[in-house]
Amino acid sequence: MADRHNPLRTRQDLRQAAASILRPLTSCMTPGKARIFVGNGSAHYSEDVAGMECWSRALWALVPMLAGKCPEAEALWPLWQEGLVRGTDPDHEEYWGEIRDSDQRMVEMAVIGCGLCFAPEYFFTPLAEAQRRHLYDWLNQMNRCDMPKNNWRFFRVLVNIGFLKNGLPADRARMREDMDLLESHYTGDGWYFDYPTKRDYYTLWGFHFYSLLYAAVMEGEDPQRCERIRARAALIAPRFACWFDREGRGLPYGRSLTYRFCQSSFWAAAAFTGLRCEALSPGQVKHLLLNNLRFWLNRPIFDRGGALTVGYGYPNLCAAEGYNSQGSPYWALKSFWILALPEDHPFWRTEEEEVFPPERFLDPQVRLLLTRDPENRQVVAYTAGNHAWEHMHEDEKYEKFAYSTQFAFSVAKEDSALNRGAYDSMLALKAKGKDLWHVRSGCESYELAEDRVRFTWSPMNGVAVDTVIAPVGMWHVRKHVIRTETALEAAEGAFSVQKDWAGPRPCDRVRTETEADENHAAAAGARGTSAIYALRGYAGGEVVHTEPNTNLMEPRCVLPMLRGSLEPGEHVLLCAVFTDAGNNLPDSVPEEVRKLAGSI
Repeated sequence: MADRHNPLRTRQDLRQAAASILRPLTSCMTPGKARIFVGNGSAHYSEDVAGMECWSRALWALVPMLAGKCPEAEALWPLWQEGLVRGTDPDHEEYWGEIRDSDQRMVEMAVIGCGLCFAPEYFFTPLAEAQRRHLYDWLNQMNRCDMPKNNWRFFRVLVNIGFLKNGLPADRARMREDMDLLESHYTGDGWYFDYPTKRDYYTLWGFHFYSLLYAAVMEGEDPQRCERIRARAALIAPRFACWFDREGRGLPYGRSLTYRFCQSSFWAAAAFTGLRCEALSPGQVKHLLLNNLRFWLNRPIFDRGGALTVGYGYPNLCAAEGYNSQGSPYWALKSFWILALPEDHPFWRTEEEEVFPPERFLDPQVRLLLTRDPENRQVVAYTAGNHAWEHMHEDEKYEKFAYSTQFAFSVAKEDSALNRGAYDSMLALKAKGKDLWHVRSGCESYELAEDRVRFTWSPMNGVAVDTVIAPVGMWHVRKHVIRTETALEAAEGAFSVQKDWAGPRPCDRVRTETEADENHAAAAGARGTSAIYALRGYAGGEVVHTEPNTNLMEPRCVLPMLRGSLEPGEHVLLCAVFTDAGNNLPDSVPEEVRKLAGSI
């Protein structure tokens, strides 16, 4: 288990942290060392494949550690080397098997390709001739199978460049085809979309991370493409820096959040490849990487045996995707790629420099208006939505009105009650007398500006909503014009705030005060403050005690909400929402906020 007292400032600190995450896996290996089982739970693929996945994902730390000659990896590698030999031997009982189109094992082949690229003296050179042939034959199945037209194409590319580095036959035509397809996903300003439409963390920990590794290997053979790769990474770096606050927290937004500190893997790849970016100094890149790792390795994300868990801020299967097995979270180890840099590399001597992104930044490529307080204690992002009907809880992951690094967001357990729906940063509507609440699930149209987000949406038949959200400091105003053919009940949520909690020591006590009346609802405590104020159209406020384990950051929360009742016709709902990273509840809505509310 990661040592919470590790300051994560030096190369030795990171070596120790990576090793402390890897060592518990050794007791979970199968006899042939080709699979690792860390717990119970299922993904859409078999348990047999899930065990191979966990074995493989550990390599995202082991490969750079081996490339950087870290002694901790030297001690661990014989176990994984045995697994590599057994898993690729078709005559061994732990053989990883024949793959088919769109097979999960394609994903896990990628890091073995990286091992061939960056640490061939471990992955290939010491193998006997038959073992080399088995390794090649198993990996080369990738070139005979089809795969999705998304970030998966990088996995085949990485395997093929691993072949090239070791003098093995590679499918160069496939490589060009795959890289051309991946580049066709580029939309501008450093952003790629992942099929079908997503722009989220996969641009950073997928497209850019793998592209930068490609550029590190293929500069001599594909110089023009490598130049484009680096230029695009330099473009997105200052934009992505806007997703982090001073505590090192990345914006909780989108799918696959169980990969947690994979949020900082882009910074690891950028530093490893010596990316030049005028907007960020090497010290700032270093701070973004290490500060995110410091935040995450101090969260309760490991089980008692030291294994990473599925979840986000704590173990929580509600956060999982259908492709998340118990070993999937180890994809986060990509952030340790920086350990490929040797001890004498200038990166390790560079002093960390804090980053101060602008207090407001509009990024239309990803449909986000990002804001932060002057001290950078919290990032709040307002979104026009990014729905694609592909993953679990898409409404919560992409369609909330606002996302906060302080409060994360909640996912619904069911839609028949407000506490179980946990509709933070959402307007929930339901027909009077009916059971189910409905929220935004895609936009019919939207507009983004530097001072507001506007969108139209329809949560249910016969109901149309025009919404405008305008931030001012750590306040924001929401205005909804609702046209309905049926009588409705309305519930509008602020941010979910951690409930009272008593830890093992008196200093761990977290007390949250709540209040509600006909004009507002609020929750304030040491772990943050959120309030929502009725300006027009609501009947009153209440504080909802949400179902445990709905919020991704804290397991027990309260949610300030406004309630309303709407007859058929046109209605205006107008409210002001406040958020603060500390215990700082305002006495009333400031005049500046009221003035803004009157102008939208």
